[in-house]
This record gives sequence, structure tokens and C-alpha cells, in this order.
Amino acid sequence: MDVVTELLARSHRLGADPRNTNYAGGNTSAKGTATDPVTGRDVELLWVKGSGGDLGTLTAPGLAALRLDRLRALTAVYPGVEREDEMVAAFDYCLHGRGGAAPSIDTAMHGLVGAAHVDHLHPDSGIALACAADGEALTKECFGSAVVWVPWRRPGFQLGLDIAAVREAHPEAVGCVLGGHGITAWGATSEECERNSLHIIRTAERFLTERGKPDPFGPVLEGYEPLPAAERRARAAALAPVVRGLASTDRAQVGHFTDAPEVLDFLARAEHPRLAALGTSCPDHFLRTKVRPLVLDLPPGVPLEEAAARLRELHAAYRTEYAAYYERHAVAGSPAMRGADPAVVLVPGVGMFGFGRDKQTARVAGEFYVNAINVMRGAEAVSSYAPIEESEKFRIEYWELEEAKLRRMPAPRPLAARVALVTGAGSGIGRAIARRLAAEGACVAVADVDGGSAERVAAELGGPDRAVAVTVDVTSEEQIAAAFAAAVLAFGGVDLVVNNAGISISKPLLETTAQDWDRQHAIMARGSFLVSREAARVMTEQRMGGDIVYIASKNGVFAGPNNIAYGATKADQAHQVRLLAAELGEHGIRVNGVNPDGVVRGSGIFAGGWGARRAAVYGVEESELGAYYARRTLLKREVLPEHVANAVFALTGGDLSHTTGLHIPVDAGVAAAFLR
Repeated sequence: MDVVTELLARSHRLGADPRNTNYAGGNTSAKGTATDPVTGRDVELLWVKGSGGDLGTLTAPGLAALRLDRLRALTAVYPGVEREDEMVAAFDYCLHGRGGAAPSIDTAMHGLVGAAHVDHLHPDSGIALACAADGEALTKECFGSAVVWVPWRRPGFQLGLDIAAVREAHPEAVGCVLGGHGITAWGATSEECERNSLHIIRTAERFLTERGKPDPFGPVLEGYEPLPAAERRARAAALAPVVRGLASTDRAQVGHFTDAPEVLDFLARAEHPRLAALGTSCPDHFLRTKVRPLVLDLPPGVPLEEAAARLRELHAAYRTEYAAYYERHAVAGSPAMRGADPAVVLVPGVGMFGFGRDKQTARVAGEFYVNAINVMRGAEAVSSYAPIEESEKFRIEYWELEEAKLRRMPAPRPLAARVALVTGAGSGIGRAIARRLAAEGACVAVADVDGGSAERVAAELGGPDRAVAVTVDVTSEEQIAAAFAAAVLAFGGVDLVVNNAGISISKPLLETTAQDWDRQHAIMARGSFLVSREAARVMTEQRMGGDIVYIASKNGVFAGPNNIAYGATKADQAHQVRLLAAELGEHGIRVNGVNPDGVVRGSGIFAGGWGARRAAVYGVEESELGAYYARRTLLKREVLPEHVANAVFALTGGDLSHTTGLHIPVDAGVAAAFLR
């Protein structure tokens, strides 16, 4: 097995177990030789996981390849710890060939340590020792001379020099514990390095279990016990829009909710306020969770209105305190404050909300805080939790190198951080809308009465970090409420709702039964009303504005034959747009509509029999219906689901921010349906 293949295999094994390292945390490396294409001679190289990426899914392009002779030569020009950040740019001059990942801040650690294989990892057990008040003594007690304590130092070139010196001074050691940070292990072979990494991690786990006290977070606080599962999730769904709105004060954020057992136990214990206030320690943790979380200081049994009011008070205090934290530590040249909202909100008895620019970032923030809870538990079990100093946290949070990473990120898509719920999204127009909104950056709740179709569309859109499926009959108030609850638990809230669910009954007046009329209106007129009402409830609680879009029809304006039930309900929907635009404008909620002509290809309605009946009305073959509709338009073009989706995006993508109460015709020009 070649060096790179061996390194990737080791990385995947280590990254597959969350006990070994957190998502995207740590890095691995291997040294070996390759042919220099210029000289034809062998050259010694370092392959190391580059900036970003995750060990569990690392690929060859995610590695940086550097010439070891040049990397080691940097020690001769190193200007000292006060200017060590300059060395990151110097890594580019050590690269071997083109391509590959950008070298990370930890490159020096891997290149300078005198071992062929190096792992730097962030296991909860190792960080627990690293963040214990007497971590150095505990490390010696746990490992003897096999693992050496290295005091806290911000990641960088000097830390690489420090660990290289440790390796040279302690030839019997297999690795080290980095104060406040994590672990590093090494070996002469990839197998030995992996074995040493796992030895450190598992030995620390056993030490914490065998030596630790049983209740490191203290006794259970009376009244703070977790609510029963159904009640817990119902309360989370009710609070989620409030919490997300607060966390989005500076910029819109996507949310992620978890009621993991570790979170619920932590919040039920007497020591959780003290420990949460100390914040996280490992740089990978607090870069994603911020310096500390916001913690609701009320038991879960208080009325929802009281909990929401208290969250607003605590959020105001959090923002004031965060601004003060920034002012305490900012110096000339510090990046501007990025935002004062929390990334993690803890609600006793209920669970944890994480927030980020997208669902994955929000989910990972929550996962990292679970890591932090495990670290605190381990440290408190054998000692007391003592994270790195606040000033050091600031130096990393507002590190110019981190700022440079943010500047390299691509510009957000138009609907980034927005959450959409589309009814009737399992097929036809609804599926096309869901696809377009997801392509433009939105998270999407794919709602459909056919749960299987909704699941398939959600999977097409990228799975749970991009889309979730919700089964909903829009004639049921209970199912609509459940659908919105599922959406807010998945993504934190809802910003954009598309009323698309519908059926079509095409009959002459004398053949239209009262049952036909009631069914048509129950699904489309009443269903749209119920969906919009629930949407307005969530959006007003979020206080972030929002969009409601009705997929109406040119039939709401145009009086076609044999179409009384369908045409009347579309006219009802059209006027709901006007009525709700007038009512919801004060909350920043815009309500608009789209009036398509008949969409034949890809339409679930037409495939369900409506097409055959309309074709009979017009005296054409059903297969020719789309062409017939196109011929009667001014533009002589057939309307497809994608054209309706384009109109929805035009209304919600940002360019029509001052437009509400509008209906956009998407009918290729039907003069009789011109709006007046």
C-alpha cells in the first residue's frame, strides 16, 4: 500500500469513531518519498490533511503535499512567536506540485516532529485531561512517561517546534496531551501511529471512568428533569421560532435541535449554570459554539409565554456581554465583530438549539457542544473544568487566519439561511419549486399527502441537511401544525411557504356535485387558508418577516368552460393573497401569487385524470393538450413546472423585496387572463 493510500485508510478509521475526534477536527500526516519531476530524483515529502475537511471522508485532493527539506528550512527564518502567523503563507513555498488542499495551521506540527506518521486529534477523553485544572499531574498519573504534557499554546509554528522538542527529549513517549486543546501521537509506521493514538484515547477513557466521581455535574435540580419525549419536542417546536429569531438578529441563521441524553442530563444538574458560563475550550469547539452558550434559567414547567419573554431578556444581556468581551480584547487590526448572537441556546428539560449559516453548520455547532459537555463531565469527574483563558479564546475567534478562511468562502446563494415549506411538493409543480428553492440555497420541508413521494424528493434535494419530508393532508389542521412543527425542529423555523397542494375537478355545472365542490374547496381554498395561518403564526413569532406564495391559476381570472369548482377555488386563493398581504405587511410578511396556465408535462394533477377531461372539453387528444394550450397563447409556448418555479424564485429571491399582493402570470400570454 502506498503512503497516501495508507494515510487515507488510517484517517478514515480514526474519523469514523466520534470518540476519536470531532467532525472536521484534527489532522493526520505521513512522510515518504516521491520522484521530483524536475530532477528525476527522489524527494522527501509530507502529506498532511489540509485546511478544512473531515478525517472520516478525507480524499487525496484534501491532502497538502509539501517538500520536507523546505518545510524544515523554515526554522532558520522563523521570526518568533509574535510573528508566527507569517509562517502560514510560507507553507505555500514548500508545496510539491499543483493542486491539493491549502496547508493548515497545524502543518508545522506534522512536518517538524521527527516521526514518519503523526496524528493530531480532539477526543473528548483527551480534551477532558487537557482542560482539567491539574491536567499535567493527571496526565502523568494516567500515562506515566509514555505521554508528555505540553502547556497551552495557540496552534501555529511555535507549537510545532514545542512538540518536536518534546518528541526529541522523550524518545520513550508515544504522544502528548496539549493543554486546553487535544492530543498528538506519532509512530514509525502508520499502524504504530494509529495504535498509539487509540492507546492514548482509550487509556484516558478508562482513567476518567475508573477514577472519576459518579455525579460530576452535581445532583439533579428539582423541576429541571427532562420533560417526557412528546411534550419535550412539542415545547421545542413552540420555542424554536422565538429562539431562531433571536439568534438571527445580526444575520439570518438556520437552526438545529437536539434532545440528546447528554444534553438533557447536563441541563438537569445543579452545576450546569457554572459550567456553561465557563464556555468551551478546544479551539475547534468554541470556533463553532462561540465563547459560551445562552442558557435559559427557568425550569421547563413555566408557561411558554414566560419562557419566551425570559429568552428575549437573556438574549439582550448576551449581546451586551458579547460586545463587552469583544471590546475587552480587541486590538488595533482585530477583525470587526462578526455578530453578537449566540450559536448555541440551552433550554433545561427540552434540549439544545444550534445555529449556523446553513443546516450542516448548525448541526455541527450542536455536535461540538455535546463534545464540550463530555469534556466538562470528564474534567469534573477527576478534577475541575478549567478551559483556556478568555483572552486566548478571543485571539483564536478573531484570528486573522480564521478571518482569511471566512473571506475565502463563496458568496452565499440568494436563499441561503432561508427555510421553505412547499405543499404538494411530491410531484409536478411543487417538486419543481422545491428543487429551485433548494438550488438557490434554501432548506426545504417537502410536504405532500403522499409521504413516499415527499421522501423521494427530499432525498433528491440532498437529504436531512438540505430537505426533510413531511406527510400532510392540508384539510387537517392537526397535520398542518405537525408539518410546521417538523420543519421548525429540522431547521429552526420557516421563512417561505408555498401553497401549491391541489386537485382539479373538471365538470359542467349540472354534473358538479356538492361533494365535488366541497372537496375542491377543502383542499385548495380552506387548505391554503390553514397553511397560511400556521405560517403566519411561526413567522410572527420569529420576527424575521417572510414570504407566502400561492400557486393560483389563470383560471382564477379567466372563465373557462366546465370548470366551476376549480375556477371558483382559484379565485378564492387569488383574493386570499390580497387579503393576507394587507393584513401581514406590518410583520414584514409578503404575500404574492403565481397564475400559471395549464401545466401538462410533469403535472400530478393532469396525470390524475384532469388532462383527459380537459382534452375532451377542447376536442383534442390528451397527448396534444400541452401543444393546444401553447397554440392559444400569445407567445405560443408551453408552460412547464420549471417556469412556475422560476416565478416563485423571482418573488422570493430578494430583488422584489418591496412587492406584496402581486399575482404574476405564467401563462405564455393569455389575453383573457390579463390582470386588471
